Amino acid sequence: MAGIRFSGVSKQFGDGTIAVDDLDLEIHDGEFMIFVGPSGCGKTTALRMVAGLEDPTAGKIMIGGNIVNDLDPVDRDIAMVFQNYALYPHMTVRDNIGFPLRMQKIPKEERRRRIGSAADLLGIDELLERRPGALSGGQRQRVAMGRAIVRHPTAFLMDEPLSNLDAKLRVQMRAELVKLHQRLGVTTLYVTHDQTEAMTLGERVAVLNHGVIQQVDTPGELYNRPANTFVATFIGSPAMNFLRARHSGGMVEFATYRFELPKRARDRLRGVEGEFLLGLRPEHFFDPRVAAAPQAAGTLLPVTVELTEQLGSETLLYFRADGIEGERASEGEVELGGALVSRLDPRTHAVPGERLELGIDIERAHFFDPSTGNALSS
Repeated sequence: MAGIRFSGVSKQFGDGTIAVDDLDLEIHDGEFMIFVGPSGCGKTTALRMVAGLEDPTAGKIMIGGNIVNDLDPVDRDIAMVFQNYALYPHMTVRDNIGFPLRMQKIPKEERRRRIGSAADLLGIDELLERRPGALSGGQRQRVAMGRAIVRHPTAFLMDEPLSNLDAKLRVQMRAELVKLHQRLGVTTLYVTHDQTEAMTLGERVAVLNHGVIQQVDTPGELYNRPANTFVATFIGSPAMNFLRARHSGGMVEFATYRFELPKRARDRLRGVEGEFLLGLRPEHFFDPRVAAAPQAAGTLLPVTVELTEQLGSETLLYFRADGIEGERASEGEVELGGALVSRLDPRTHAVPGERLELGIDIERAHFFDPSTGNALSS
């Protein structure tokens, strides 16, 4: 096994597009690292540079401490798992899994042992004599994984490997990937646009936008301590709400509302006077009719319901607050938007047009600089 390091890595294409911009990151030996971000953010280009399928314009890529910029893909001792499985339709599952071993001229008995071991690990023993056309999507993905595993590589590179599966199967395969990594312990770089995959699979997650890493941290830290409005919006569904507010002497004002911050929130805004962005995740609201108010709850907002989604375990309530325009963050820029959204106790029932009051758990709120989008609170 070996770690992967990007040192000042950039990639500019012939048309001038900068896909990756001065990327510095170390993926530790045995770590499961996720690259996540919107389409075109540079995550797949970064992975392809590690694989040797793209050449960096600048910087160094290291695997196991060795610079691999000039090495052919076959000499980098990595295994890739692709979105489209890339299986040979005329070969059996056994031959598909064993193909890279044949290319390496591994002896037949050793090939048989490795194929059997991988098939057993992935639960596809009974599929070895079938061809890909007779398999389901999940089975094909397991075969693709098996083909990567038998090589005993120093690192796995996975490019959106679950995106072609249906929702239920994706959940199942995510759990299997976690167990597989726990058993094999191989350094893994996994690319996805799906924040749920990122949050459930990654030991650490790198959020990219426009070729630049916005934040690298554990899933919990990304959610609870986003570095900027882009991360705050991209991580979490529904996305964070933003309100333009003002802070003065421990008091917060937005629209016609004014209330005192609790001490912990006040400490986080120490030194900040004037306008800021107040970030509220949907679960930072509560319905006082059915849920007890948090100890440090802020003001009650009179709101008008626009839409409710009863999801069984929770109610998503979209609303407009008197005198307040909801805002949204798009690629780090906060713009005027429409309704705000709250995640409420499932006992909350409301209909469009209904008037009610929602409380705010202000102690859990996030604070951002309105000009840079960077977090003000630690």
